[in-house]
Amino acid sequence: MDGSRNGIRDRVHRLVLPVIAALGTVALLGGCTNGASPSPTRAGPAEAGPRRATNELQEDYQKVIKDVLPSVVQIETASGLGSGIVYDDKGHVVTNAHVVGRARDFKVTASTGSGALKAKLVATYPEQDLAVVRLDQVPAGLKTAKLGDSSKVEVGHIVLAMGSPLGLSSSVTQGIVSAVGRTVSESQEGGGTGATIANMVQTSAAINPGNSGGALVNLDSEVIGVPTLAAADPELGDTAPGIGFAIPVSTVKRIADQIIKDGRVTDSGRAALGITGRTLLDDTFTPVGVAVVETVEGGAAEEAGIRVQDVITKLGDTGITTITSLAEALAAYQPGDKVRTTYLRDGSERTAEVTLGEI
Repeated sequence: MDGSRNGIRDRVHRLVLPVIAALGTVALLGGCTNGASPSPTRAGPAEAGPRRATNELQEDYQKVIKDVLPSVVQIETASGLGSGIVYDDKGHVVTNAHVVGRARDFKVTASTGSGALKAKLVATYPEQDLAVVRLDQVPAGLKTAKLGDSSKVEVGHIVLAMGSPLGLSSSVTQGIVSAVGRTVSESQEGGGTGATIANMVQTSAAINPGNSGGALVNLDSEVIGVPTLAAADPELGDTAPGIGFAIPVSTVKRIADQIIKDGRVTDSGRAALGITGRTLLDDTFTPVGVAVVETVEGGAAEEAGIRVQDVITKLGDTGITTITSLAEALAAYQPGDKVRTTYLRDGSERTAEVTLGEI
């Protein structure tokens, strides 16, 4: 995690997507005419219902913030900062792998006012951009986050994002779940891990530098995801407003539980082809497939007869043009799945049924 050009120590970890922002004109309408002040009005019966509903929603927000914010911490390394969530009462804190970077020791600040706490890395798993650190001492009042159920997350649900954007600890933004089931590939620029992550939750809640590793929370005070990425608009050269992505809580649980139990991830649940590849370009510099640079001995590709210098062009019915598109296609499968793989060898198209391995 590197320092930003603006002096902010946690850089934006952007996902570059073909997102085009629509810039509209906003008309600001005054509440009075010719400088005259509007007369005070009293809410009639028709207005009482909406106002009551607004007050109730505001109370819901305040309750969620009171319930969850004590479980959200700021994580600081020698090179930057991010956020984390308190995973259990033993002082384990879950965050993004790109937040911890190469660091092994951290300063963790909770919203309970206990001051900076020392913590050490348990393990990092860049393949899913997740990591676990552990506090040297667990202070009184530190609250464990309540984790939700990914299968119950639906488009339109109201959510709050909590973390330390721009170093402003205990900050909260609001939005909705915009989509579920997104497969997203991180950039490796700015300290990103380059991971391809399946089933991400897309949200309109603002995710800014420093929010990474924090909490995406529903109105039941449950953490449903870990904010990780903000989409970037190639037209503007900056983040695309209102398009952020969070790792689903189901993935967080699976990875964190293994790290806490075994000190590493023993069962990724991620399918692998068992190759090292590179994107192949044609004479017009257009990507046309993934050239196999190396195969894992006894791996899925080698067992299916795929060799070095073969060019993979399709996985199942999905066309493959780049190494990223291959990773995204693999994210839809499980280890052990059989998939028809199309490839070129000496200019001739071939196919093979590959039994996928595991990362």
